Amino acid sequence: MKLFVQLTAGIISSVYNIWQVRNAVFKFKNNRFLKNCFQTAYDKKLKSYGSWISVDASFEEIPFFPHDLYGIFISGGSVVGKNCVIFQHVTIVSNTIQGSKTFGAPVIGDSCYIGAGAKIIGSVKIGNNCRIGANCIVYEDMPDNSVAVAAPTRIILKDKLDNRFFTKRNGKWVYYEKGKWEEDNHS
Repeated sequence: MKLFVQLTAGIISSVYNIWQVRNAVFKFKNNRFLKNCFQTAYDKKLKSYGSWISVDASFEEIPFFPHDLYGIFISGGSVVGKNCVIFQHVTIVSNTIQGSKTFGAPVIGDSCYIGAGAKIIGSVKIGNNCRIGANCIVYEDMPDNSVAVAAPTRIILKDKLDNRFFTKRNGKWVYYEKGKWEEDNHS
C-alpha cells in the first residue's frame, strides 16, 4: 500500500502545481488514501525546493515568490494575507515555548514584502503594507506601513583568524585546505 501511495504521489506531483496539491489535501480529508497520496506529493514537491510549508498554515491568497519556493519555511498556524511577496530563504515560524511572551504563530497582513533570508518568529502581528528587509529577524509586532531593517554591519579587526573548516572523520579531527582533507595534529 505504501508503495502504491508513493507511485500515485509521483504522478500527482508531476501533473499538479504545489497549490493544487495542497488544496487537494484538504479536499480529500475524509478519504484517507487520497489524502495520503496528495500529502505525500505535497511533501515531495516541497522537499525538491528544500522547503516546508505546513498544510496548517493559512493563506488569504497565494503569495508571489519571485525566486520560487527555495528555502521557504512556514509553520502551522501562521497566517499570510493577500498580495504578499516572499523572497527565497524566508522563515515564518511559531514560537512553541509555552509561557513565552511570543508563544504562537505569526500573522502577516496584506501587501507585505518580505526580503530574502528574513525571519518572522512567534505570535507577532505584521501590519498591512509592511516591508521586511533581507536577513531581518522580526520578533515584535510591526504596525501598518512600517519597514524593518537589519542592523548595520560591524567590522571587528583581529590579528589573525583561522577560517579552516574542521570536522571529525574516523574519530580524528581534520580540516579542509588546498583542496584536500588534512589531519589536525593538535587534537
